Amino acid sequence: MSKVLITGITGQDGSYLAELLLHKGYEVHGLIRRASTFNTDRIDHIYRDPHDPNARLFLHYGDLANGEQLSNLIYNVKPDEIYHLGAQSHVRVSFDTPEYTGDVTGLGTTRILEAIRRSGIKTRYYQASSSEMFGAAAPPQSENTPFRPQSPYACAKVYAYWMAGNYRDGYNLFACNGILFNHESPRRGETFVTRKITRAIAHILEGRQKKLYLGNLKAKRDWGYAPEYVEAMWLMLQQDRPDDFVIGTGETHSVQEFLEEAFAYVNLDWQEYVEIDQRYFRPTEVEFLLADPSKAKEKLGWVPKITFKELVRIMVDADMEAIGLEPIGEGKRIMEEKFTGWHRWDTGVKAVYENTRRAVE
Repeated sequence: MSKVLITGITGQDGSYLAELLLHKGYEVHGLIRRASTFNTDRIDHIYRDPHDPNARLFLHYGDLANGEQLSNLIYNVKPDEIYHLGAQSHVRVSFDTPEYTGDVTGLGTTRILEAIRRSGIKTRYYQASSSEMFGAAAPPQSENTPFRPQSPYACAKVYAYWMAGNYRDGYNLFACNGILFNHESPRRGETFVTRKITRAIAHILEGRQKKLYLGNLKAKRDWGYAPEYVEAMWLMLQQDRPDDFVIGTGETHSVQEFLEEAFAYVNLDWQEYVEIDQRYFRPTEVEFLLADPSKAKEKLGWVPKITFKELVRIMVDADMEAIGLEPIGEGKRIMEEKFTGWHRWDTGVKAVYENTRRAVE
């Protein structure tokens, strides 16, 4: 049985990736931070007590800021594959915490790569790179587009990208950079704009929220469905040679288009509920991100199935269901038709909602 280590396993991507790899028969190890409260909501539905002889998911306490912990974990687990997804990943927050973002998002990558090198294990490494690295670069953006980062988060990700490449070239490490464009789902954090929108719609329909406050509505992004993107991560580490890949849909939509689509789905006029708040604008904005995923299509055979409109409907339906409202149903139907294998309708979303609603509100 192959072993895998996932940092950031309790996040959106980590939880979907854990589901996928368990379905494929892996033994999955995940790195989590110690906290006084449980923060494993997104993976509770796949977790088993480690005393269960059939358990294949194991969680380990650790921190990306602690190189010794990482070295010990990697040496003891000896994973066949490592997916490094953990980071301070909120772009707007990175302007408020640039030093912390650089330490965790940037240097955290170096600590893992160095732990692999020093342990001497043979493993395949996936680096979660980001379309934010392109920043002000002209669209469409491909593997050959120069990086022009516009935030501390993006700068840290550029550093991590080049470190993965350096260890690949210098130490013959099988290291791949997945440059993923925006990918969303019902498990997206509540402070990210897409989930902030769909969650607010559910609250408006419930009668417990009147206004939604947002920043730049003109920003354009290439939005896809997160479960499809973790499949691309896995495909990268199954290739004969390590390489870097851009993953996206190849089409772009503005934040305002997302608003229009989401509110129209429930027959509401977004302009009656949305207010602009300057605090949500970034000091330096990224205006236009558009992926050129032709390399991934050619070499990985990866093509996204979920469209922009379908993604919006999936997320609205899930947030409605999470608070006890009857979903419109189109999003749930789409997901169940297009994902008949490893991933079901978003199990665990209600648990995530219940545990975060007080903190967020």
